[in-house]
Amino acid sequence: MTRAKTVLLNHRTKQPVRLSRLGFGCAPLGNLYRKIDDTQAQATLDAAWDAGIQYFDTAPQYGLGRSESRLADALTRFDAGTLTLSTKVGRLLEDCAIEDVTPEAFVDVPQKRIVFDYTYDGIMRSYTDSVARLGTNKIDMLFLHDIDAGTHGTAGVEDKLRELFSRGGYRALTELRDTGQISAIGAGVNTWQICERLLGEADFDGFLLAGRYTLLEQDPLDTFLPLCLKRDVGIILGGPYNSGILATGAIDGARFDYAPAPDDIMQRVRQLSEVCADHNTPLIATALQFPLGHSAVKSVIPGAATPHEVRQNVEIFETAISPALWSDLKSHGLIRQDAPVPQDAT
Repeated sequence: MTRAKTVLLNHRTKQPVRLSRLGFGCAPLGNLYRKIDDTQAQATLDAAWDAGIQYFDTAPQYGLGRSESRLADALTRFDAGTLTLSTKVGRLLEDCAIEDVTPEAFVDVPQKRIVFDYTYDGIMRSYTDSVARLGTNKIDMLFLHDIDAGTHGTAGVEDKLRELFSRGGYRALTELRDTGQISAIGAGVNTWQICERLLGEADFDGFLLAGRYTLLEQDPLDTFLPLCLKRDVGIILGGPYNSGILATGAIDGARFDYAPAPDDIMQRVRQLSEVCADHNTPLIATALQFPLGHSAVKSVIPGAATPHEVRQNVEIFETAISPALWSDLKSHGLIRQDAPVPQDAT
């Protein structure tokens, strides 16, 4: 497997979207959980580009605009002809009183609050605001950000879907795509079910799925991933470590799906680690490479906050994994028998 290899998001967009198999998730550049300075952020982005990573994903939410602004500096040094860029829409950033700032998991953020808006005007404003922060109108993909029940609640997501389909949000996305201002549209979410529902309502080009198809979760094999293949919809896989535990192993305090890992998950990760150790392969490398075995998954995008973390990502991405390891994971019932593995994709 090589990080420099590029693939198409799909084969039907008017303007082809090329993705490096290893991408870069820019959430850490928004000071996710910890503050980093601008010099470190730029060095990290340069390390990713120098390593052959050509796909970068960001969002207004990440540091309340800080991630996009930091990426803007790097874009002046990168080759626009080979770079692929995605950002997200649905969260507007508004000036506010200091007590109303919406930091979420980010620290040292600008004095802004988040307002969710998936209407026509909201999508268009979100796009133009991102263009201004990024300093470029070369945005290849726009993803609806967190238009799911995990963010809005069961009733709330119905309201947001009405904004999208009845109040012009989807029309805004298609206008931007049809006029060539962007190349592809989709959603960046934490559940595959909302992606499947969106595909039942309208045409989308790809989805950025955080987790949900990993060593610990393969339910999308039943209906969602086959539908993506049928509809020629590409998947970008964020969160390949299920928010931590597949990177750290089953250590005290390990996190699964943004919360302390339950006992059954801890036990399963111990078993995964044991099989990987039998083949002298780090669990983290197995976790990073596994999703790319499915032909619908085009790129994986772990984040990084330092050049060292970039180099680690590259190293584990290029770690050779024996076919026998995949076979043993299946024989031990640790991944599904019908799960395609990277050796099937080569």
